[in-house]
Amino acid sequence: MSGPASRTLRQYLAFDYGLKRVGVATGNSVSRQAQPLRTIEAEGKLRFEQIARLIDEWQPNALVIGVPFHPDGAEHENTVRARKFGGQLRGRFHLPVHEVDERYSTTEAHAYGAKDLDAASAAILLQQYFNDHPEDDSSGEA
Repeated sequence: MSGPASRTLRQYLAFDYGLKRVGVATGNSVSRQAQPLRTIEAEGKLRFEQIARLIDEWQPNALVIGVPFHPDGAEHENTVRARKFGGQLRGRFHLPVHEVDERYSTTEAHAYGAKDLDAASAAILLQQYFNDHPEDDSSGEA
């Protein structure tokens, strides 16, 4: 049997990485609707402790991170930082990490009037991942 009824439920957490804050959102492969969770306002070890608690609570099958680029698609300093963050998530939590182009996600969240821009941006990233991957597969890396 194929189609939505036969899909395996896969839980996702998405992260909008920033030096001072990380927005977090959740969603799953059945509803395919992203929801903002919260913003983590911590750095270093404390940041990863809070992420570990969220991973314990939500038990995701995969993680999604936003990777920023210049408007012309060129990489910059924060592109490298976001990818490093993704590598740290992969290494610490042993989960697949999918990258999504995050250009304009914060602008979009602001346009929607979001109160928590970072968490709303993470939800936009996760929704973009769902839209770009109609056949869910959290087993690989993007």
